[in-house]
Amino acid sequence: MDPKYKRVVLKLSGEALKNSGSGESLDWAILKKLALELKEIHLMGVQVCLVVGGGNIFRGLSGSRSGIDRTTGDYMGMLATVINGLALMNALEQEGVPVRVQTAIPMEKIAEPFILRRAVRHLEKGRIVIFVAGTGNPYFSTDTCAALRASEVGADCILKATKVDGIYDKDPNKYADAVKYDNISYIEAIERRLAVMDSTAFSLCMDNKIPIIVFNMNKDGNIRRAIEGESIGTLVK
Repeated sequence: MDPKYKRVVLKLSGEALKNSGSGESLDWAILKKLALELKEIHLMGVQVCLVVGGGNIFRGLSGSRSGIDRTTGDYMGMLATVINGLALMNALEQEGVPVRVQTAIPMEKIAEPFILRRAVRHLEKGRIVIFVAGTGNPYFSTDTCAALRASEVGADCILKATKVDGIYDKDPNKYADAVKYDNISYIEAIERRLAVMDSTAFSLCMDNKIPIIVFNMNKDGNIRRAIEGESIGTLVK
């Protein structure tokens, strides 16, 4: 089946890469599985950008609650995303997928600086681009980074990979009567304070008319199904 979306931004949380059993920050089996799924859609001709969080290593907001200065904590979190980005790069390269890492905080020995035209050129040449270090600014989440980069590169949609199969009116892990939304508007998501993305990210997507597909990344083939336009998860538009 031909892909419905030709250029996408896949947003991954750092926690999605964590080995919950051993407590290790990175689960190499998860990284390999993810690399194989990304290789599949790469071979379909889809242009893929990745934005990865750092919550498996350090989260700035949580650090501030422990007494760490919020700005310092956010920069620590940005550095955590760089570690995750390099791990994803390594996993993809082992599967023969061409990839580049671009960082919002200059660190020339590790990754390219984020330059929009260079990122687009990489996509056009068939390379996956991984954006790390968020927006490079404290107080902005990696969800906002995904919305910003999707707007900049002209992505057709954002794929928000989670551990549940869409957006619910309340936490389905805590409440048996939680109701799943198949479709929801940006405004509804903001007004109901649905925590799947922050309000800044929702607002950016709304302003730039970028749909968001929220889906369960733990189910094999879901990334491909979303790109092909199959109705999975929750569509925010």
